[in-house]
Amino acid sequence: MSFTRSIDRRLLASALCITVMLAGTASNTFAADASLAEQTPEPPFDQERFDNKKPERNWSLIVGAGGTYEPEYEGSDKFEISPIPVVVFTYGDWLEIDPTGVTVTALRHEGFALAARVGYESGRDEDDGDRLRGLGDIDFAATVGAKASYQWQALELYATLDQTIDGSESLIGTVGAEFQAPVTERLILGAGVEAVIADDNHMEAYFGVNAAQSARSGLPQYKAEAGLKRVNISASATYMLSENWLVRGEAGLGILTGDAADSPIVEEKLQPSTSVFVGYKF
Repeated sequence: MSFTRSIDRRLLASALCITVMLAGTASNTFAADASLAEQTPEPPFDQERFDNKKPERNWSLIVGAGGTYEPEYEGSDKFEISPIPVVVFTYGDWLEIDPTGVTVTALRHEGFALAARVGYESGRDEDDGDRLRGLGDIDFAATVGAKASYQWQALELYATLDQTIDGSESLIGTVGAEFQAPVTERLILGAGVEAVIADDNHMEAYFGVNAAQSARSGLPQYKAEAGLKRVNISASATYMLSENWLVRGEAGLGILTGDAADSPIVEEKLQPSTSVFVGYKF
């Protein structure tokens, strides 16, 4: 009897010891779990991974081709058709590359913008027209310049200044206004007007006739001086054929003025032109 009680007491003591040990282990486990939960919170649900929206991009690219119908040279009364490749690339609101060159906008503030430009002056060959025979060629040249503008809704007012490197080595300034606005979801209409002012080098190169040129060409000598040389008026239409395909047409009229209009090189003061191209927008 005493042996049985002794066994029972030993079993009870062992059971109590095991219970205490298990309770301590469980307590430590729960404490560790609670501590771990406090140290590493569950990350928030990433809803964007399940959205079907495409990420917005800050660039665009238009590639296309078309043609122009314009005077053979500035002042000609004869016209020619020329093919033109078209590449227009924009990145953010500070970089634009188009057929006229590269524009980098360094400053924008409340509608005002200031940009640097790199472009080109196409020059002129004496084979471009009968009246140019004997005047010599004007070489193709690069231009560097600046543009200041102010944007108010669909209207942009701007002024540019460009210096030709080599070629005619001329300085040209432009002051103008351009309006572009969507008429429908697919159609955008635009209109513009600008005045072009050129220095002595440009006027002499394109509209002057010196003694040697007069002897070779038979044209009278003529000195063209700096001033307002041309006023341009234009209208354009861009139509989105689809989400990516578009067609753009433009018609313009240049009016030669001052010493440019009076030059013996000029056959016609009114210089109309048209262009059209089809492009794909990526």
